[in-house]
Amino acid sequence: MYPQILLRNRKPDRIATLAEYRAGGGYEGLVRVLQQRSPAEVRQVLLDAILLGRGGAAFPAGMKMMTVAEDAPFPRYLVCNADEMEPGTFKDRVLIHADPHQLIEGMILAAYAISAEKGIIFIRPEYESAARILEREIGIAREAGFLGRNILGSGIDVEIVVHRSGGRYICGEVTAQINALEGRRPNPKQPPPYPTEKGLWGKPTVLQNVETLCCIPHILRNGAQWFKDLALTESGAGTKIFGISGKVNRPGCYELPMGVRLSEIIEDYAGGMKNGGEFKACLPGGASTGFLTREHYHIEMDFDALKSVGNRLGTGAVMVFDRDTCLVAATLNLIEFFARESCGWCTPCREGLPYIREILWRIETGKGTAEDIPALKKICKHLWYSYCAFAPGAVSPVEGLLTHFEGEVAAHINQKKCPFRNS
Repeated sequence: MYPQILLRNRKPDRIATLAEYRAGGGYEGLVRVLQQRSPAEVRQVLLDAILLGRGGAAFPAGMKMMTVAEDAPFPRYLVCNADEMEPGTFKDRVLIHADPHQLIEGMILAAYAISAEKGIIFIRPEYESAARILEREIGIAREAGFLGRNILGSGIDVEIVVHRSGGRYICGEVTAQINALEGRRPNPKQPPPYPTEKGLWGKPTVLQNVETLCCIPHILRNGAQWFKDLALTESGAGTKIFGISGKVNRPGCYELPMGVRLSEIIEDYAGGMKNGGEFKACLPGGASTGFLTREHYHIEMDFDALKSVGNRLGTGAVMVFDRDTCLVAATLNLIEFFARESCGWCTPCREGLPYIREILWRIETGKGTAEDIPALKKICKHLWYSYCAFAPGAVSPVEGLLTHFEGEVAAHINQKKCPFRNS
């Protein structure tokens, strides 16, 4: 059993209280930081810990904070991205429901690191129960003196509010989320200027994912080296919440060291393949990553290892498929989601994703032709020229399908039906 850091207070039927969080060392990091460390020292510790963003981009959290210039204008903003909407990804909801003060303390520390007095939790509308939990626990933290004006007599002010998202996938993209918070249509914007220079209402803004922020109190309480030593690989650091779904016996969220092998996750934690099935493939980091195959079954699950095989760890949402799963149908299901959620801002994404959906639908229903495979490959390449990262992520499973399972696609075309269906 590996050490549990982020899920140590997880209970089957209720959230951890403030007293339970404090009994495990909660808010000790905040007290120590306010007494002993400057904002610059906090940023350096996070950089030394190699804390990479857990929302999918894997950008160093300390480095992002350092891009807020010392003489940058005020007010500055910290935004917590809890707009978790990608199919198969549900770790942030679990974290909030397990231990909300972990996130609150992480936000206070991150706000201190960039001298921000305002924190905003941007949360998807389907997470209404999580939003209510956070609002209640924010009030409890304020009453305890950990939040609000003059925190613990330090002269530091930090306030946190909860903002319900409008409920579109693109709202999870940094610049689109800032537009949404300003009451605008959530279209992405290409930098420069970067949000850390001119973000929310033109002021410096740092946006971090829920899991990333939850790591911060533990790093500042135990040190950068402690965090790095949690990983099983030299290039990794910390633990990762892996959300396992699909054809396994025990789907769910598991906190494991960065670098744990995929086979260990599936066999030892997710209970093995469902009904004794045979592993065929998985998406390792959510719906916007490519397929891993049996060739990668023992791969180390960290950012560098996945990058070395042309894939991404993403959010750590592992979607598992067995030998009897039709991957054309599975990919079509994902593309239907992405085509619906495109914001329509640029032509490649707006037109390209529905076109891919139409071709995959033809293939799956036995109406495909030999020309459809090269057409899919060509369109996927064009979508890498879209305005933001949404479309390249959306076509990742399609590209993975064509790279590793082109024979299965061709079988649909040649047999003029889905070979996985009886009729």
